Amino acid sequence: MILASSDTTSVTLIWAFSLLLNHKEALKKAQQELHFHVGQHRPLRESDLKNLPYLNAIIKETLRLYPAGPLAVPHEAMDDCIVSGYFIPKGTQLLLNLYKIHRDPRVWPIASEFRPERFLTTHKGIDVRGQNFELIPFGSGRRMCPGISLALQVTGLALGSLIHAFDVVTPGDEAVDMEEAIGLTNMKVSPLEVLVKPRVPEHIYQ
Repeated sequence: MILASSDTTSVTLIWAFSLLLNHKEALKKAQQELHFHVGQHRPLRESDLKNLPYLNAIIKETLRLYPAGPLAVPHEAMDDCIVSGYFIPKGTQLLLNLYKIHRDPRVWPIASEFRPERFLTTHKGIDVRGQNFELIPFGSGRRMCPGISLALQVTGLALGSLIHAFDVVTPGDEAVDMEEAIGLTNMKVSPLEVLVKPRVPEHIYQ
């Protein structure tokens, strides 16, 4: 469980930062939100996360576009059923293509674009905890990821702390390559390389 959670959390953080570096207006909005709610004289705390809707929208949009496990975990049909006209017999092993579900243009306008604002407006009521089947990066039902709460807290705290404490740019201010590797975990082909510099007082880093 520790290996699975650390792997998927790090992958999500890499994709989130890659998306923000390619969409600097979203990065600036996140920094402004953190400056307003947290300020420049203390570190981000876990209790702050509930007051950071734009940061949470960034995480949701990252999980929508780049779910850490794009095929989810295998499930088994418990009964005979028909889905979209296809007969699925009891005992069939099922793999959900989350990548396809999360980019369905019938549900997500301009589905391939990074738009965190959709989770503050048109898709405000959609969550990632398995109740909205158009967005299920952690699965759904009795066998959904048991570490969902921890994953969201760690991802929010880590991403928010980095955005709050550092100005981050790519070498030469070049765009980040978003090519994906093939595998059970949704990794980037090329590693993310960045340059960082402090943006808060020195005592925050101690």
